[in-house]
Amino acid sequence: MHIGRLVERFLREMDMPPTKFGRLAVRDPRFVQDLRNGREVRERTAARVVAFIEAEREKHSAA
Repeated sequence: MHIGRLVERFLREMDMPPTKFGRLAVRDPRFVQDLRNGREVRERTAARVVAFIEAEREKHSAA
């Protein structure tokens, strides 16, 4: 799945604001806005995003 779609889906699932996601996942509050505007994401950054999403889903499923 494309990283942008993965992020958008996660934001809907968790009802999380884009700026909060960016700060928590990659320390960049503009990350989601930049993605929406066509930002290319490096492999290392994509891995951080995926790891963050997986960890958050794990926390919420355990709760």
